[in-house]
Amino acid sequence: MKKIIAAICVVFLAGCVPATMTKQQYAPLMYTERPVSILVLPPINKSTAADAKEYYLTTVAEPLANTGYYVYPIEIVSDILKQEGLSDTETMMNVPPQKFREFFGTDAVLYVSILKWNTSYLITSGSVTVQIECELKSAKSGEILWYYNDVVEVNTTGDSGGQGGLAGLMIAAVATAIKTAATDYVPVAKKANEKIFLAMPSGVHNKQYNKDMSTIVEVRKKAEKK
Repeated sequence: MKKIIAAICVVFLAGCVPATMTKQQYAPLMYTERPVSILVLPPINKSTAADAKEYYLTTVAEPLANTGYYVYPIEIVSDILKQEGLSDTETMMNVPPQKFREFFGTDAVLYVSILKWNTSYLITSGSVTVQIECELKSAKSGEILWYYNDVVEVNTTGDSGGQGGLAGLMIAAVATAIKTAATDYVPVAKKANEKIFLAMPSGVHNKQYNKDMSTIVEVRKKAEKK
C-alpha cells in the first residue's frame, strides 16, 4: 500500500514540475542550421487590445539582437512588405518562409502571436498581463527551428492607505484603478520578450554562442489547432 501511495505521489509531483530540456535537445536545428539573421513579421493580435501590435513591435528587436542575431529593421521590412501586397498579417503567415529569403536574404523568420494584452480589475485587485507566442522558421528549409511562449503578469493591486473598513476599501479600489490604468504595457512586453529569448540558443553575436547547449529551459509545446 505504501509503495502505491509513493508511486502516486511521484506521478503527482512530476505533473506539477515543468518539463525541462537542454537548449540543444529543445531546439537541435538551431545548432545545425546556425541562423545569423532573423526577420520579424508583424504579429498576429489575438488579444482584445487594438493597439497591441504597434506597441509590441517597439519591444522585440532589442532583446532578440542581444541574444546574438542580426534583426532586420522592422519599419523598413513592414514598408517593403506593403509594397509587395503583404500588409495583412494573417496573409503573411501563409507565405512560405523561403519567400522572405528571396525578398530579404534572411536566414530565419520569426512569427509572433499576441495571445494576451489586457488588464484585469476586480474592485481592490488588479493586474496587467502580456502573453507572447513566438515561432522561428528556417527561411531555407521552412522547418520550425524553435518555438516558445511566455506570460508576464504585473500585480497592480493598491493599498488602503492604512485605513480599515469601508473607507479603506474605497481607497484601495481607487488606488488599484489608478495603478492599473497607469501601468505601461511596453515594459511588461519587454519583460515577456526577455524571458522568451533567454530560451533561444544564442546567436553568433553573443558570447554564449555554441556554449549554451547544456543550458536548461522549460519545454513549451505549441497548442494543436482544433
